[in-house]
Amino acid sequence: MTGSQRPSGGSAAATLRAAVGLLTVQATVVALIVAFLVYKDFTARAASLRDAMIVTGFAALIAVLLGVLALALARRRAWARGPAVVMELMLLPIGWYMVSGGLAWLGVPVFALGLLGAGLLIAPATREALGVQ
Repeated sequence: MTGSQRPSGGSAAATLRAAVGLLTVQATVVALIVAFLVYKDFTARAASLRDAMIVTGFAALIAVLLGVLALALARRRAWARGPAVVMELMLLPIGWYMVSGGLAWLGVPVFALGLLGAGLLIAPATREALGVQ
């Protein structure tokens, strides 16, 4: 079976549904942050509008990527699992940096969400639901 084929029969595992939900929430939160950044890009005094637009564009790219991965996993596309795990693991250094910088109240939940998302995606039930051997 190729990575893009759906497994035959059965309903999606609870872990897969939870991972899709988490990715969807993350995509939504990042999209809201992008909206805020666009507002700030045009209303705040920036040292460099170009740099501000680059940050906004990067955040928008992340929001789109999270959304695409959530949609692909909801459709049981096995190829999306690996990139989704990488996206979740990218939260770990961000959370660690926040904790070490004195923002533990924000860094610990970010770190925990990264671990939770990666754990849901590598769970045996998720693998089985996606038909990954």
